[in-house]
Amino acid sequence: MAKKLVIVESPAKAKTIGKFLGPGYVVEASVGHIRDLPRNAKDIPEQFKGHKWSSIGIDTDNGFAPIYIVPQEKKEQIRKLKAALKDADELFLATDEDREGESISWHLKEVLNPKVPIRRMVFHEITKSAIEAAVASPREIDYALVDAQETRRILDRLYGYEISPVLWRKVAPRLSAGRVQSVATRLVVERERERMRFRSGTYWDLQASLVADGASFDANLITVDGKRVASGKDFDAATGQANSPDIVVMDESNAVALVDALAGSTFVVSSVVEKSEARRPQAPFITSTLQQEGARKLGISAKQVMSIAQRLYEQGYITYMRTDSTTLSDSAIAAARKQAVALYGADAVPESPRRYAGKVKNAQEAHEAIRPAGDVFRTPDEVSRELLGGDFKLYDLIWKRTIASQMSDARLNIVNARIDATASTGQQTTFAASGSTIAFAGFMRAYVEGSDNPDDALANREKFLPALTQGRTVDCTQVLPQSHTTSPPARYTEASLVKRLEEAGIGRPSTYASILERIQAANYVFKKSSALIPTWTAFAVTSLLEEHFSRFVDYDFTAKLEDDLDEIANRSKDRVEWLSNFYFGNGSMGLKELVGTVGLDRIDAAAINSIPIGVDADGVAVVVRVGQYGPYIQRGEDRVSLNEELPPDEITVDVAIKLLMGPKSDTPIGTHPDSGLPVYVKTGRYGPYVQLGDTETLGAGVKPKMSSLFKTMDPASVDLSMAIRLLSIPRVVGVDAATNEEIVAANGKFGPYLRKGTDSRSLPTEESILEISLDEAMVIYASPKEFRRGRGVAKAPLASFDNDPVSGRPVLVKDGQYGAYITDGETNVTVPRGRDIEDLTADEVFELLADKRAKGPAPKKATKRGAGGAAKSTKKASAKPKSGSGIESTVTRTVKGAAKKAAAKKATKKSAKPASPKVVEKASDAAE
Repeated sequence: MAKKLVIVESPAKAKTIGKFLGPGYVVEASVGHIRDLPRNAKDIPEQFKGHKWSSIGIDTDNGFAPIYIVPQEKKEQIRKLKAALKDADELFLATDEDREGESISWHLKEVLNPKVPIRRMVFHEITKSAIEAAVASPREIDYALVDAQETRRILDRLYGYEISPVLWRKVAPRLSAGRVQSVATRLVVERERERMRFRSGTYWDLQASLVADGASFDANLITVDGKRVASGKDFDAATGQANSPDIVVMDESNAVALVDALAGSTFVVSSVVEKSEARRPQAPFITSTLQQEGARKLGISAKQVMSIAQRLYEQGYITYMRTDSTTLSDSAIAAARKQAVALYGADAVPESPRRYAGKVKNAQEAHEAIRPAGDVFRTPDEVSRELLGGDFKLYDLIWKRTIASQMSDARLNIVNARIDATASTGQQTTFAASGSTIAFAGFMRAYVEGSDNPDDALANREKFLPALTQGRTVDCTQVLPQSHTTSPPARYTEASLVKRLEEAGIGRPSTYASILERIQAANYVFKKSSALIPTWTAFAVTSLLEEHFSRFVDYDFTAKLEDDLDEIANRSKDRVEWLSNFYFGNGSMGLKELVGTVGLDRIDAAAINSIPIGVDADGVAVVVRVGQYGPYIQRGEDRVSLNEELPPDEITVDVAIKLLMGPKSDTPIGTHPDSGLPVYVKTGRYGPYVQLGDTETLGAGVKPKMSSLFKTMDPASVDLSMAIRLLSIPRVVGVDAATNEEIVAANGKFGPYLRKGTDSRSLPTEESILEISLDEAMVIYASPKEFRRGRGVAKAPLASFDNDPVSGRPVLVKDGQYGAYITDGETNVTVPRGRDIEDLTADEVFELLADKRAKGPAPKKATKRGAGGAAKSTKKASAKPKSGSGIESTVTRTVKGAAKKAAAKKATKKSAKPASPKVVEKASDAAE
């Protein structure tokens, strides 16, 4: 019996949709993209290898025709889809309704080459009614969206493959440039430059404690003799000095003197101003605002937000999670209003429904906002048994934001009072006090942006003042001087960087998570707590791009590219003409000409890789240089390695000189008495350490023994005796007589510890590593294990981390039957082969758990049924393809004749020099 074949992207999505379709449908997954540009020289089909342009996978001379290949790991899935298609009388392509999803559908059509009717099935939520409606009302593939996505992909490949090689030659190998990635990196670097230039300013003011009608309140000094008292905004960030002569800048002595002069003064209310303010609810979530609130409220990364949202969408809990639109459908508005009334009363919603028709800059698709799926929303209580951990928390967040978006305005009553006092010195002072009360909570009962608990948020927004009237005298119990220091601009977090990118129209909200992931994976940015900090490599790369490719890291230019892609999507611009102008130029220099004009010989690598810090007392420049083996500080001929984990704004001239004055890494502090080898104190990219021997004494290729200094140690104070003791780590404490196992004291990623076989125990201090005796170690091992389960005593964990941001449970590394594994009690994942448990980071284990959840449970292995059973058929299905099947490849539909033309060219130009495979293998495909 013929059936209808439905193809979606993921197995989870296929499973959910399969529940809503009858027995006449088969739902399969493409498992993401099935075709892409070649990743390296080996991927390039033979018929294209003789052409110079094949190294980038795009025929720039013939309509920018891309070479598309089916990666080896996708061929089995393609065979599976083709087999399913043989029994189908109709094909439904049900990939996501955005540019990328449209492109996947087109690629499926091209590769599968179906002989049956093709339907494009689109929906924005996975519910029974939505799927049935999508089946009943299919459309054709939207080739305008395909063109826009294909243009974006080609643009990003050209950008990355042309500029990245310049970075390899002038900064470091394997670096990448990307159209949006490089701009996002520049934003982070510019913020760090601001912090490095920043000079703090200090100022003082006064706070008076006042009482009226038995109620106390505080008031702050705002003017002295009619002049405004300085605040943080009045100081120049570059000098730390006040930037206006018309303000009062008090130091400590001035502040203390004014406090004394106000003793016994009368405080009189000079004015009271009352006003009412209305606060409107925020619009429903779009992709970027969901990522921002996920970071602020749930403490998870943009990637984790998108991973959870993808899962919620595929399981039918929320609408499509990649959207720029704040619009809600009429049924969604009705559902939100109905639930708001049911929960908070009839006055919880305004008379007319709220419409959020506005979109962000460069909005792309016409989806709804992100909201609970269906025409009747399931409350968090109703899904609490189905969703756990982060899945539940994110659904709860989406539900609250959607309900609040349809609720009434909140109304606040604001009171501002001014209180005057004359000091004994004759100085006229004015203090300000303010209060606010919530007259009507409105939407704030359901949701307050940036706050976890609406009730707490409401309480924090209320600040009561007693009833004050003009001319009334109030009692003063004390006046205190207060010191303030200006702060540098805050570093970007993932949430604030997403907000900045969105404001500037750079990239797409649906790509922000991958951008953030890419700049961290490329070693341009690292996280310290939640702050994004640029590496010194990022400084060098950004300087090179700003100096020689300024147009391509310009914020307005990058945003304009997004506008152009939109015009290609709506057929206002021709994709081939636009790509030609971008690459070859049209009145202004194109990418190819610019790269050629800049020329490697015109780029001063030494200057690019030098970041000025300042000058010393003698006027000698102090710089940080990006070297082959990491960053280092240089002053004249002196240099010292720099710990890469130190934020750039912490490397001041004083800090740099202190590091330079430490022990010289090339001068030994002595000779080891046992081996006769020289002992050095050095500072590496991850901090100071001691080293035994060098290349000269050990020979080439022999790695010297090294040991990190304790956190409490100063490299300048480490002598030969202490260095020898440090080099004894890991230190054998002794042997357990009962088991004949050595007990070893060592230092790891999570601090000092003892190890006996696979049993590890923490030590209280790093110094304990050198001091603990065998008897003391045996006492520790004789103590009961901390974790108990059932009747016996469970093994202590090999490592522990904070609570997983998704499940909310503590994460442990345990020793299992088949080796070490990571677990939060719900999900288990094996520690990657070759990874040292002591080197695992919290972010890494959280990511491993998230990836395991996204993959779902492992498929059960088929049991053998005899010689002719399932085992044989499985083996047959996984057999290698016959010789000649090769790599599947096609060119775009607009230039299908280009392949034949290229082959003809090759036949007449046998002497053409093939592209270097290294160019393709090394080039970083810096797509969004």
